[in-house]
Amino acid sequence: MEFRRIDRFPPYVFSIVNELKIKARRAGHDVIDLGMGNPDIPTPEAVVEKLKEAADNPRNHRYSASKGIPKLRSAICDLYERSWGVDLDPDTEAVAVIGVKEGLSHLAWVLAGPGDSVLVPEPTYPIHSYAMILSGANVTTVPLSLESDFFTDLVNAYERSEPKPRAVLCSFPHNPTTAKVDLAFFEQLVDFARARDVVLVHDLAYADLVYDADRAPSLLQVKGAKDVGVEFFSMSKSYSMPGWRLAFALGNAEVIGALIKLKSYLDYGVFQPIQIAGIIALNECTEVPKQIREIYRSRRDVLCDGLARIGWEMTPPPATMFAWAPIPEAFAPMGSLEFSKLLVAEAKVAVSPGIGFGRAGDGHVRFALVENEQRIRQAVRGMGRALRSGPPA
Repeated sequence: MEFRRIDRFPPYVFSIVNELKIKARRAGHDVIDLGMGNPDIPTPEAVVEKLKEAADNPRNHRYSASKGIPKLRSAICDLYERSWGVDLDPDTEAVAVIGVKEGLSHLAWVLAGPGDSVLVPEPTYPIHSYAMILSGANVTTVPLSLESDFFTDLVNAYERSEPKPRAVLCSFPHNPTTAKVDLAFFEQLVDFARARDVVLVHDLAYADLVYDADRAPSLLQVKGAKDVGVEFFSMSKSYSMPGWRLAFALGNAEVIGALIKLKSYLDYGVFQPIQIAGIIALNECTEVPKQIREIYRSRRDVLCDGLARIGWEMTPPPATMFAWAPIPEAFAPMGSLEFSKLLVAEAKVAVSPGIGFGRAGDGHVRFALVENEQRIRQAVRGMGRALRSGPPA
């Protein structure tokens, strides 16, 4: 049979490593999974207890509001005011979404269509590109690394593009490269977008996972940002609620209104007890994001110190729950997929091959800090043995 839209997708390379991991585990091997960014830290107890209480109330079993219940939208707006000094209208400038992947995918439908062009960094979290591809748009990639001048490269890519891109999608702190930016970057970006009538879409998934500050800057802090931009905020990482599928789109009222209208045709929102529990997280669990950040910081240090001891050089990540590591020189000719397969086979460690984040990522692999420190040390020992054995003949 022929299918529409998905024929533009390449093979999902992450599944190749995942299948090898599953096969090795079935054979009795202890494979340490540092591949998928699936947080292992438990959701705060107060949030779980509120979910149980709300789920016991039959009134919460009915259809909910597609855009999120009012108290939840007020809670996220209050968080933005406390954390970033951003004033948002919960009725017109905020919508709850079923995780950022859902919200971003549906936002792409109202922002872009066949014949339109958008700018997206590369390497990138796959949905950032494929949400736009599913909308029918053409994606122009902009190179991004810890060392690159991303803004200059973005402007150059815009000027070279025909037709001119309608939207720019970015995410800082960045997955997978772990790059972060300061508020001055967003000021440049807003000026750029206002001068060219471009819509900005910023994914702030790792808002609280910055190791030299309390939190990352928000696009919406910039004067005039709401004229041109929207931002996604996720509960997955800051509050360790990944499976709950609760996030928000915030900012430009016209864009948010378009997303609300589309969602009203497509869903009835997140299960209401989850929304009620989310209110508790946002209003009462104010110290939780800091505690989670310190857990990831400690794991980062264990991984980076261990890699240095076995001769694997990398720049310690300044943010996120990941480490973006260049493939050791002796193994570089293999490429990231074959090197990742080797780590499963020889080190019993699963990582994400960089090629899965775009061709520009092929010289790297990504570690997710989703195992405890003891397991990370075990992973380093296994990788040390693999590196000492050298690449296959």
